[in-house]
Amino acid sequence: MILLLVSLMVLLLIGVPIAYSLGLSGLVYFLIMQPGLIGVLPQRVLSGMDLYTMIALPLFILMGLVMNASGITARLIDFCLMLVGRFPGGLGHVNISTSMIFGGISGSSVSDTASVGSAMIPEMARKGYSVETASGITVASSTMGMIIPPSVPMVIYAVTAQQSIGTMFMASLVPGLLIGVLMMGIIALMAGRQGYPRAHAGLTSVERRSVIKRAVLALLIPLFVVGAVVGGVATATESAALGVGYALFLAMVVFRSLKLRELPALFRSAVMTSATVMIIIAMSQLYVWILSMEQIPQLLAGFLGGLDLTPILLLLVIAAAVLLIGTFIDVTPAILLITPVVLPVLALANISPVQFGVLLISGLAIGLVTPPVGMCLNVCSSITGLSIGRIFRGALPFLLANLLVILLIIAFPAITLWPLTLFS
Repeated sequence: MILLLVSLMVLLLIGVPIAYSLGLSGLVYFLIMQPGLIGVLPQRVLSGMDLYTMIALPLFILMGLVMNASGITARLIDFCLMLVGRFPGGLGHVNISTSMIFGGISGSSVSDTASVGSAMIPEMARKGYSVETASGITVASSTMGMIIPPSVPMVIYAVTAQQSIGTMFMASLVPGLLIGVLMMGIIALMAGRQGYPRAHAGLTSVERRSVIKRAVLALLIPLFVVGAVVGGVATATESAALGVGYALFLAMVVFRSLKLRELPALFRSAVMTSATVMIIIAMSQLYVWILSMEQIPQLLAGFLGGLDLTPILLLLVIAAAVLLIGTFIDVTPAILLITPVVLPVLALANISPVQFGVLLISGLAIGLVTPPVGMCLNVCSSITGLSIGRIFRGALPFLLANLLVILLIIAFPAITLWPLTLFS
């Protein structure tokens, strides 16, 4: 056990990518501790990826890429501008509400940061926001991208924890929307103190109809994808395929903003992104299998069980650990490493894996906006040229919304468990 953890920490500290750190750590363990089982290693790596439900991942990724390339962001921004632009701090509200909607399309916080940030940050800077604040709003609100369904990390958790993807999608809906509402409340408070302007005084009825007409088909995408899964019409994989088909239809036939010659580049990007995720999944599954063989989850369950913590205190301890781990490890490997270790502990405390799944993804979402890893920080830094430290300072007030929602998930399980009572 010590060999496994020490080798992983050393490899990470010297800069070896997380996927290869996990794989090499597993190899070291086999060579020193279990040389007779070395032939099992390639089998475990392959079995980690050989899951039908994992096909949904590249499809969701491709759907987000198609929507990005077809100019859907501009349509969503115009729609959100119509809804909330007339309030004080209008562009801040637009940024957050666009992320709420875009999160239901791309399923990725990093994509949200790149798409919304490149459009909104320069405009907000022109309207009197500091670049630091505009960047902070963008990266903080992008955390909703991996919480509001459809969510790629939520699919990974559902597969790992053997939970229904549809149930996890529905369970994460209210917490994701709550984060957005609370962030808009923070913007409203800041607008009064900083004098942030309204984006406009209002639109005419003709202008409103035009904006709605341009955006309505795109707004149907999350309802189309998530509704198919929740309603039992299609599996998550089939729903993702339907979503890709619908996105391509909108982009190439209805909007005509995507050309046939652009598709190979999108497919290539989706394949490369998916390959990166799948390599991490494969190596993580090997590492988790070793942990299981060493009975680490059972030892941890016994240790925490001996502390005699109440369910709320136990979840608070786990949430603190998730926040710490998410600061240093990316989302996918963190899900794959934490889930099998923690689930036996939760079973002893009669805590639902659905509640924990939403808590886990919500906590790891904050890790995307905290140094030193902070993928969203790095993407935003490449857009604005600001250091990740300054962007993080701009995001801090808005991350209070994320932390408050995590506490609400712990204190009020019904926020996440309502789908179980609704569909039981």
